[in-house]
Amino acid sequence: MNRLEKTVTKLKKYPNAVLSYAIGRVVRYTGTSGLRYEEMTKERVIVSIKNRKKVRNHIGQIHAAAMVLLAETATGMVVGMNVPDDKIPLIKSLTTNFVRRSTGDMRAEAWLDENQIQQILTEDKGEVLVKVKVTDESGESPIECEMLWAWIPKKRKA
Repeated sequence: MNRLEKTVTKLKKYPNAVLSYAIGRVVRYTGTSGLRYEEMTKERVIVSIKNRKKVRNHIGQIHAAAMVLLAETATGMVVGMNVPDDKIPLIKSLTTNFVRRSTGDMRAEAWLDENQIQQILTEDKGEVLVKVKVTDESGESPIECEMLWAWIPKKRKA
């Protein structure tokens, strides 16, 4: 169990707002944007964002950058729940297609399968393509994303 998973486990006895606040203090941009962590496990992370003035674009929907932040955060956290403490998770690439206008609040659900989790736990460095589904209040997906995450040792080999 890594430090992030231990912290999340301790905070599960409190309302989700406490977890969201704690993570927002460490990863400040997620706190500034008001991301809410609804579920965090080694297999799945769900993060949401309310359509409020602070994150809206000129047509009243959640800004494109905030949509991508939502997907990046969900995928990064599911990788982070699995990366051993002696490794650093890094986003390697992301692709986002905007396929329709969004409606209201949004949520992103990212997940890893057992093979990906084992790869993260056993390989010194590597990469995984993390699946993520971003939906709005209508249940539709206004964006489609692919997030490629890597991990490397914290200390470089001499």
